[in-house]
Amino acid sequence: MTLAPYACDAAKSRGRRYPQPPAPTRTDYQRDRDRIVHSTAFRRLVYKTQVFLNHEGDLFRTRLTHSLEVAQLGRSVARTLGLNEDLVEAIALAHDLGHTPFGHAGQDTLNACMADFGGFEHNLQSLRVVDRLEERYPEFDGLNLTFETREGILKHCSRHHAEQLERTEPNGVGQRFLARNQPSLEAQLCNLADEISYNAHDIDDGVRSGLITLEQLQEVALFDDFRRQTLVEFPQLQDKGQGRRLLYESIRRMLSAQVYDVISATRGALQTAAPADADAVRQLPPLIRFSAPMRDKSQTLKSFLLQKLYRHPRVLQTIGQAQQVVRDLFDRYLTQPDHMPESHHRRLASAQASEPLPEYALPRIVADYIAGMTDRFALREHERLTGLRLLD
Repeated sequence: MTLAPYACDAAKSRGRRYPQPPAPTRTDYQRDRDRIVHSTAFRRLVYKTQVFLNHEGDLFRTRLTHSLEVAQLGRSVARTLGLNEDLVEAIALAHDLGHTPFGHAGQDTLNACMADFGGFEHNLQSLRVVDRLEERYPEFDGLNLTFETREGILKHCSRHHAEQLERTEPNGVGQRFLARNQPSLEAQLCNLADEISYNAHDIDDGVRSGLITLEQLQEVALFDDFRRQTLVEFPQLQDKGQGRRLLYESIRRMLSAQVYDVISATRGALQTAAPADADAVRQLPPLIRFSAPMRDKSQTLKSFLLQKLYRHPRVLQTIGQAQQVVRDLFDRYLTQPDHMPESHHRRLASAQASEPLPEYALPRIVADYIAGMTDRFALREHERLTGLRLLD
């Protein structure tokens, strides 16, 4: 496939932190994707919460299935716009590697636990996973991914953490947050594909769980427009026994409309801005975008899901128990680090000798350990250490 001039070209990559000879049959971005897929952190995503905790059902999305859906959507748009599909796929598959067990509830709780020790950001943790925590190669820690993949993984970053990154890697992936520049178009696309994906699958999982209904979704224009279109074309789906087919067809049409809207709006933005190359993109406002009407409709859907699904009493009940698990584990490992595996003791000894703030070494290693847990492993560890069985 021919790349557009503003796409990232693997042959012009800013390279890896540790130089390696090129692979004979794969580009650097393809190699990044393959390293991510074979990583331990990627396999763990299959048992990490998206919205519904892992024990609540086998058919709900997990971080793994979500990442696959983001990659599929991203590649589809990238192909049409002439962007680098392999880079989009690598970023999409890695963007949630740093997520804690129990979804955002686990992340927020771990951030609170780490408030006095530098905090916890899941995007930064994803970068930490691929830069430091994966142990697969004899010459270096991490996966040694290209700059462009690492840049895309770091979707958000506080100024404080960006300054820390800049000190250890001058003009590296943290620099754009200080200069207020944009990432590559491929990274921008993954950000929007992430939003499109979770809005759609959270509708599906929400209805499957019984926490939201098709009747409630009629309040949301972005969904209901396509529900009504579907019923006009397939009136037999009005039968209550056809609710699943009606739901899937409505979501499919909604996804397609959002994808085509992004392609159209982005083409217009690219034509107006006319970036000469991938570097010029970084000096411009975000170019991968919805049209204004679609952005408004997407925001309305997000607000609906926040109120009706994410804050549903049943979800909040499980969130409270999940938060207790994370807090208890953090407190126990911080006061009794011997309960962590031997490999973490070795990391602690090494970190205390080299970290810029060695007094933070233990809390950070505890956070690394907890963030790497799957839902079910965290629950088993909590029961082993406390004798309490939560979230049955």
